[in-house]
Amino acid sequence: MAFRRVLEVAWCAAAMLASVQPGLAARDTSKDVQLGASGLPVPRYVSLKSDHVNVRAGPTKDNDVAWVYTKSGLPVEITAEYENWRRVRDSEGAEGWVYHSLLSGRRTAVVTMKTKDDLAAIYDSADPKSPVAARLQAGVVAQVKRCKDGWCRVIGAGFDGWIEQQRLWGVYADEKVD
Repeated sequence: MAFRRVLEVAWCAAAMLASVQPGLAARDTSKDVQLGASGLPVPRYVSLKSDHVNVRAGPTKDNDVAWVYTKSGLPVEITAEYENWRRVRDSEGAEGWVYHSLLSGRRTAVVTMKTKDDLAAIYDSADPKSPVAARLQAGVVAQVKRCKDGWCRVIGAGFDGWIEQQRLWGVYADEKVD
């Protein structure tokens, strides 16, 4: 049992070192994408399925819980896979391992701004000349309905409209979402 644990720790360390790449937060081309153990592309964005998600130091239940997410729908980026475990990174850059069943393919994103006091405009259509439907603070989580041509249609509590794709963490630059 101890030997198996040593092998798991060694494998995890090797996987983490091998997968460290600068610029993972902004995928530029499809050649950066590899298929993970699930057969799905890595890296990719997903969201938290539950309002209680344990994030562990490694990809087994034997690893300590590093912290707990308490908000369902929060977007995270899968940066590695090991069996049924996914290494995720959040919008603040924190990384840890989460069991796959606690993640959802439902796409969400966090509004990002240069300063916390700036507001992101939500437009009636994918055109900066269209009427502003709402203004959102940095950190607001929105469900991503679709993205194309540098714009994303997002919905949330009290808003529904289009935002410039670059204002979101949870979709890659020029990614098309249907």
